[in-house]
Amino acid sequence: MAPAFSSQHDDVDVLAGAIYTWCAERNIKLRSQQGLSIASIAIDLYHAGHQTQDELLTALHEREFH
Repeated sequence: MAPAFSSQHDDVDVLAGAIYTWCAERNIKLRSQQGLSIASIAIDLYHAGHQTQDELLTALHEREFH
């Protein structure tokens, strides 16, 4: 049985990868207000069932951001 922290580490990798990729595509700094907002949205999407980086990116791309 794998340790519990391994799963949490994978969760962080999925979220960080999606957020980094999304921000890089749009030339947004990760530590900007917009970057933090996207991180919050990505976490919500992850909890809603988008459990892979590709699923998160697709869900983020389907949203309209202004």
